[in-house]
Amino acid sequence: MVRVEDALVARYETKGHKFEILIDQKLVDLIKSGKNVDVREYMAIDTIFKDHAKGDKASEESIREAFGTTDINEVVKDIIKKGQVQLTTEQRRKMTEERKRQIIEIIARESLNPQTGAPHPPHRIEKAMEEAKVRVDPFKTAEEQIQDVLKAIKVILPIRFEHVKLQIKIPGSDYGKLYSELTRMGEIKSENWGNDGSYTMVLEIPAGIQDQVFEVVNKRTKGNSEIKILK
Repeated sequence: MVRVEDALVARYETKGHKFEILIDQKLVDLIKSGKNVDVREYMAIDTIFKDHAKGDKASEESIREAFGTTDINEVVKDIIKKGQVQLTTEQRRKMTEERKRQIIEIIARESLNPQTGAPHPPHRIEKAMEEAKVRVDPFKTAEEQIQDVLKAIKVILPIRFEHVKLQIKIPGSDYGKLYSELTRMGEIKSENWGNDGSYTMVLEIPAGIQDQVFEVVNKRTKGNSEIKILK
């Protein structure tokens, strides 16, 4: 639960009534992404206000008239979707920086330099965004802004989104240490056990994390592994 002093104020006016809620920034992203959450976990105070500064609560009658329900989950979702989120200058700065970080992480993970086949490091992506004067919208999710950011930085940075397939062969004794970790990093396309007890998988991953996968596999198997990039 977010502290009152750190909460964002979401406001909505309809049918002659005013409504305000105090919420965590994360709730805006969750609701706009269509996630099913208990909104109370992301509210500083689980109350629908008429004027939060005065501590005036909205009446059940006005809430029902405006939203057709008094279910706090439904009411809060409507306020966020239809109303306006008010930010202080500092809150906007923090939200914008956080959204920028998320965008950079996604691009670094999912993309590569088509000229070299290697991923771009985050600092290079950030520099390209600055040179292209990319404006990050704190109220849009990172995913919603990726294509616009890519379009802007492509004139500065050779870049494309791509997935690659790796054939990874490891000793059967290392299967338990690696399997769950690798499935979090990509999608298994095929797998089989060899007569010698070895385990082989074909793993599809975002191009930008190839080095990370190599590092994890080599570390866990102490170098006793084989990895091939499949064309």
